[in-house]
Amino acid sequence: MRRTFLIAVLAGTIAGLAWFSVQLFFVVPLIARAETYESLPHHQDEHASHSHREEESKDWHPADGWQRNSLTAAATVLTGIGLSAILFGLAAATGSKLDVLTGALWGLAGFLCFTAAPAIGMPPQPPGVPLADLGERQIWWLTTVVLTAAGLWIISGKTSKNTFIRLTGAVLLVIPHIVGAPVSSADSSVPSELVTKFVIACTAAAALFWIVLGTCGGYLVNRFGTPRPQHST
Repeated sequence: MRRTFLIAVLAGTIAGLAWFSVQLFFVVPLIARAETYESLPHHQDEHASHSHREEESKDWHPADGWQRNSLTAAATVLTGIGLSAILFGLAAATGSKLDVLTGALWGLAGFLCFTAAPAIGMPPQPPGVPLADLGERQIWWLTTVVLTAAGLWIISGKTSKNTFIRLTGAVLLVIPHIVGAPVSSADSSVPSELVTKFVIACTAAAALFWIVLGTCGGYLVNRFGTPRPQHST
């Protein structure tokens, strides 16, 4: 368990830094552009708007530049370590032998469960885009992740090779999208072109993270994760 934990931390850190690097050059500039639209006045009552901005200014916010980037990097790495622990914890619990190839496949599965499937109904959105209720979005996201993971596991034939049972896995994949993700009916002030670029950039960055995490973790598990036999003298 100690080896698995250390490998998860190391792989999560490496993949998290790769994730942050892509975000820094491709996602952060889009966020900055979107924030310019978010800061535009949306209320006719200028006095109320001014008072609201004064109250917000009293709260501490990281300054643009190294301060904001440092906090983003730290948050991204910590997220990477958490997701790494989940991924390799599940691999260890199921008794899967990992190497670079199987690690990449586990990373691909992580991307499908945590990013691709939820993004079908609820893609990542930049600042300024109205969102549905947070609680509803969290419930739908978590349900989608769990059902997608269960569906992929059943389809892979790990539980049974029966075709009918595998079809139930496919049903699990589509249930969240039949129900539909919660959406907001409010109008967005951010141009649709910017939103599209943001979705593509975030999805590509997440794909890179999961592939790096899977391959790096698979290599580390194969290289250092198996205890060497003790020879008695």
